[in-house]
Amino acid sequence: MAGKQILMLVGDFVEDYEVMVPFQALQMLGHTVHAVCPGKKSGEKVRTAVHDFEGDQTYTEKPGHNFTLNATFEDIQPENYHALVIPGGRAPEYIRLNPNVIQAVKHFAETNKPIAAICHGAQLLAAANVLQGKRCSAYPACSPDVVLAGGQYADIAVDDAIADGNLVTAPAWPAHPRWLAEFVKLLGTQIIHS
Repeated sequence: MAGKQILMLVGDFVEDYEVMVPFQALQMLGHTVHAVCPGKKSGEKVRTAVHDFEGDQTYTEKPGHNFTLNATFEDIQPENYHALVIPGGRAPEYIRLNPNVIQAVKHFAETNKPIAAICHGAQLLAAANVLQGKRCSAYPACSPDVVLAGGQYADIAVDDAIADGNLVTAPAWPAHPRWLAEFVKLLGTQIIHS
């Protein structure tokens, strides 16, 4: 079976691991991933930030890599994609102000296509008003966004993930193994060990 077409919504200061790891891992599994940012074109870069947990009251932030976009946001048509990935970091906070981003997220929710969001990605889900009745994990500081959008905040371990219908969410990048495993199940990807 051919790989799926996956859309990834990013912006400047997206969390470094949360964009790099799924972007590369999903391609490794044979899927096509188009990473787009409103206002930027294919070949341009977004800056990333590394968020770490070092014993402070919240995460620390350090400069990450520059991540090269491989598609142009203004050219994409959500109906041409099978699934959506929303990394965290600071990007969801401001790309949710773009009505075309909101419409794209709504398309995936309304058509019941797989959506994987991690960390602050829940801010974009809340802004698109697609969390009603859904169990959703996120970075704990985003729990009010989830609740106010009608979702049920799932307070799970930082390395855990939760699936509810077409939605797979996790608190932060330490959950990548569980989060990506749940997402690829929704994609119908089979990994066979022999």
